[in-house]
This record gives sequence, C-alpha cells and structure tokens, in this order.
Amino acid sequence: MTKQASVLLIEDDVKISSLIKQVLEEAGFGVECAFNGEEGLKLAIGKPYDAIILDLMLPHMDGLTLLEKVRGQNIETPFLILSAKRSVDDRVQGLKAGGDDYLVKPFAMSELLARLEALIRRTKKSAEAMRLSTADLTLDLMTHEVTRGGKPIRLQSKEFALLECLMRNSGKIVSKETLLKHVWNYNFDPQTNIVDVLIFRLRSKIDKNFEKKLLHTVRGVGYVLEEKKE
Repeated sequence: MTKQASVLLIEDDVKISSLIKQVLEEAGFGVECAFNGEEGLKLAIGKPYDAIILDLMLPHMDGLTLLEKVRGQNIETPFLILSAKRSVDDRVQGLKAGGDDYLVKPFAMSELLARLEALIRRTKKSAEAMRLSTADLTLDLMTHEVTRGGKPIRLQSKEFALLECLMRNSGKIVSKETLLKHVWNYNFDPQTNIVDVLIFRLRSKIDKNFEKKLLHTVRGVGYVLEEKKE
C-alpha cells in the first residue's frame, strides 16, 4: 500500500485484540484499539478511518447499537463485523444495521486480512468513481463540492452540470450541441449564445485566479478542459 491504511479495532478480548493488531501492523496497517462500546463509538465518530473492525459482544454498549449510532451520523466508514453468532439471521441483522462484511469467530487471520483489504479496496474504488479530476481541479458528484488547488469553488446548478460534462470528457473537444443537450436538454440552435455565456461564468470561477488555464475555446468547434503543456 502506498499510503498506510488506518483501522479502528473495537474488541474487548485483550488477547484477540493484541493478535489482530499484530497481524494488521505486520501487513502495513495503522491500528488503533478500543476495548468497549463507548470508547469505540467516541473514536469512530471523532476520527477518520479506512475501516473499522467491530466485535458485537462489547461491554458498556453492544456492537449493533454502536454501528447504528455511527451510521446515524452519516459516517460511511466500512465495518467488518466479528461475532461468535453464526446463524443467517444474525448475519442479516448485522448487515442491515450498517455492516459491510461479517466474519464468524473463530476465524483464520489470513481470511480476516483478505476480507479487510478487499473491503478497503472496494470502498476506495467506489469513492473514486464519484470524483472527477483534471489537473488540480476536482468535482465530487456526491457532495457537489468543487475545488481547485484545494480551494473551494461555489457553482450554480447549471455551471456544475456544464463542468461535469467537460470533466467527463477531459482532454476532448465538447461541442455546443453536446453541452446544450447535457445542461438544458435543448435541441441545438446555432444562433444561441447561452452556452458561451455559461462558459464565461464558469471560466471566471475555475480559471480567473489561477496561473494555468484549464478551460479552452476551440473556435468553431467547441470547448475543451485540459492542462496544456508549455
């Protein structure tokens, strides 16, 4: 892994916790441990993790309650549930409460590691699919946040739709007709300047205060979003 993935381990059995922590750290993970539900909830809500491993039988607060409280805060960190309960109903209950995977005790450490790595990999791919980027410009399809060089840029709904279309075709020339259909669902009218007006507004927000310009006009053809090499 290029970046050390962080894992919160919530397990009250000190021996099991110690063994899991050792295996994960040897595999390159950063691991933080909690030994009861209240402590685990505080960490799960207060810090960002790449994944959380959760035992269901915990003192002070059971794992399902903890999981429901975390999901109630709109936190999407993937959870791998550990439990001695092996019935189908128990597994379904854990997944319905917000768990992403369920591993029955006793388990092989190799399986725990493989499931954890797959869970993190799957979650990261899902997050990447919801984010578009061109050079230092990023657009988040889920939150509708746009940043350039880490600085937030506020766009109106049609400006956002226009930028999304350009970013999905980054490096390619996009015609006025395509932009009209994507943003307004209009048939192409060669006389309209509505696209030019919106392009001007968008350019003033994503390019005006930056040295390198990303939004370029290809006269008579359309527009292209790309970082041109000097």
